[in-house]
Amino acid sequence: MIPYGRQFIDKEDIKAVVSALKGELITTGPLVDEFERQLSEKVKTPTFVVNSGTSALHCAYYGIGIEPGDEVITPPNTFVATQATAIHLGAKIVFADIDLHNGLISVNEIAKKITKKTKAIVLVDYAGQPCDIDAVRKLILGTNIKIIQDAAHSLGSLYKGEPVGSLADVTTFSFFPTKNITTGEGGAVASQGEEIFMRAKEFGRQGLIRDSKRFIERDDGPWHQEVHKFGLNYRLNDIQCALGISQLKKLDNYKKKRSQIFELYSKEFSLQEDIKVIQYSKDVDPMWHLFPVRVPSNKKLEIFSKLRSQSIGVQVNYLPAYWHPAFKALGFEKGLCPNSEEFYKQEISLPMHVGLKKKEILKISKTLSEFLN
Repeated sequence: MIPYGRQFIDKEDIKAVVSALKGELITTGPLVDEFERQLSEKVKTPTFVVNSGTSALHCAYYGIGIEPGDEVITPPNTFVATQATAIHLGAKIVFADIDLHNGLISVNEIAKKITKKTKAIVLVDYAGQPCDIDAVRKLILGTNIKIIQDAAHSLGSLYKGEPVGSLADVTTFSFFPTKNITTGEGGAVASQGEEIFMRAKEFGRQGLIRDSKRFIERDDGPWHQEVHKFGLNYRLNDIQCALGISQLKKLDNYKKKRSQIFELYSKEFSLQEDIKVIQYSKDVDPMWHLFPVRVPSNKKLEIFSKLRSQSIGVQVNYLPAYWHPAFKALGFEKGLCPNSEEFYKQEISLPMHVGLKKKEILKISKTLSEFLN
């Protein structure tokens, strides 16, 4: 089976993890600080790590102060964690439809959904392509609305020459095995807002405060620590951070490889009318995470089954979030975002990972093209 996505682990990665296992500390140790330092340098923004992309979102929402009744605008075309973590803080989710040609949230649709209760707009960088954040900033100029960039797909991507992570009020990353780099499970939060960063990080560290200048209770000794607001344990350990440090060194090479795969696929399908390749803006330099194509909706299931039968591991990204029964229970119904629903009915994600070989790409394109012809 050619997997649709998978981790790429080499000898250097294994050596780094083994070295961490032999160290004095395997959690809350120096490798956590070092991974955070290197990530911060890479995205030009203060960054801390957590144990998943979902945890990162939860911390980000807490960091900007999401409270019950606040409205959060998101696209439906994303994994449900984008909404679930805000809902757990009491937020009301407001869905804005996407651009059918690229899978990204539509700025025009965002404009229709903003109210006095809007606290945040979530930009999901689908497939690795950053959203048009400047257009969104212009839209909310003069308001207190925060921009959260869900960059689970886009570590390594650039927007107008600047790295994803340095663009929004707060940005979240994922290091799941299929993502651009991996720590097994893991994620990170980046923000240039000092207060947002502090709130988010403390929330992900169980709310613990060790700064004596902020103590409320009497300091009885060097062991003293306090919790002022409840947080959760979202720590990433040193073993995972050792892998992350090793993987991060190869991010630029991974990006080059993924770009080559994207270009080869695009060339193979350039003359195939029934296969629509995702469009991207001249303002972006994506770190491609997925290679989504749109096929005739009446043939999607048959195409999916055919490719799987030929040991080609295709996937679909994503079921519109409000189609999940959990949202139906909140009163959401189908038909809310027509473009997102049409995109889902047509979308298939072809294999995209660093270990993918040219002959495998040619096999995939040949199998798909022959079926459609």
